[in-house]
Amino acid sequence: MQLPVYLDNHATTRVDPRVVEAMLPYFTEVYGNAGSTTHAFGWEARDAVRAARETIAASLNAAPDEIIFTSGATESDNLAIFGVAERAKRRGDHLISVTTEHKAVLDPLYKLRQRGYEVTLLPVAQAEQSEQAGQSRAGYLEPQAVREAIKPETCLVSVMLANNEIGVIQDLRAIAEICHEYGVLLHCDATQAVGKLPVDVRSLGVDLLSFTAHKMHGPKGIGALYVRRHDQPVRLEPQLFGGGQERGFRSGTLNVPGIVGFGRAVELAVSEMPTEMPRQRMLRDRLYHGLCSQIDRMYLNGPTLAQDEWRLANNLNVTFEYVHGESLILAMQNLAVSSGSACTSANPEPSHVLKALGLNEDLTRASIRFGLSRFTTNQEIDFAVETVAENVSRLRKLSSMT
Repeated sequence: MQLPVYLDNHATTRVDPRVVEAMLPYFTEVYGNAGSTTHAFGWEARDAVRAARETIAASLNAAPDEIIFTSGATESDNLAIFGVAERAKRRGDHLISVTTEHKAVLDPLYKLRQRGYEVTLLPVAQAEQSEQAGQSRAGYLEPQAVREAIKPETCLVSVMLANNEIGVIQDLRAIAEICHEYGVLLHCDATQAVGKLPVDVRSLGVDLLSFTAHKMHGPKGIGALYVRRHDQPVRLEPQLFGGGQERGFRSGTLNVPGIVGFGRAVELAVSEMPTEMPRQRMLRDRLYHGLCSQIDRMYLNGPTLAQDEWRLANNLNVTFEYVHGESLILAMQNLAVSSGSACTSANPEPSHVLKALGLNEDLTRASIRFGLSRFTTNQEIDFAVETVAENVSRLRKLSSMT
């Protein structure tokens, strides 16, 4: 086992060597611009992009022309939200989302609210402290709440499929049926879900879906937005202008090595999902029960571990009472974990996701998120249990002495 041990895979994942191998020729051998149409270098790059687009689309049961490449999930979220809201012929100026969404969704909505749009953020199911041991569906959004929030002027609903902090999985199919009943578009941030759950855009009924490569052992800097094109195409106002690439939705020279790596990462994740996700679930449960056996006053944040359809297999978020989470993280130099989303690490405020579950500020600040991956081993899990238990005990003793 190599130290430090990495258990922060919701923030990013190690690039799989098989992905690196697929990408390497497109840096030094097939280095043409995919938009160059007059020579073989461009044609080879174009063909590589086409093959990756087909692979990614097939994994989602989408058509290749429904996949728009971006720089990552944040840009995909922004393109979906601003693209719908700023379109001249939109339905209205009201947007609906959830209090536990990622900042890549919440911040664009905040900007729109500043411009005069109306934004509704729906609450999720909370949990009493006794229920955080896995007896609830904490973090779950009742689809009926979406129905009650929709107005004649609602133009977009945005709901995350799997939460990046507590792993809760939402019933997107039921939400989509409600949205379409009222003629409202549905956007889904599926960043943490693609590659870990079967994601079928036709079955889910979503109109727009954001995801990225670096959450599934692909490279950083490449993502995609699924935009429904068939059966009443979705129209978006572009946010980047220039060469008209990606059907005019997203101008800019295509990142050919990144796209190739994205395609390979998706291919591997989908093919290995039937065996890999049960393995990660077993390791996640081993971690949780190991911590429970050595640490008292510890609570599970989010839905129960017992129901696979409610929570990501690789996610664990727990609160250690009487311990400051950041102090615990800093004390564990050989264990890489986090207190929440990497995209909010510059914000000193406690996690908005955990606050939405009803945790007070002390408990929110006492929480740690663990994210497992295909490279996580039994030995690393056992090391994490011992490391966390040792440091929680030490910090609690220091706290009691002050």
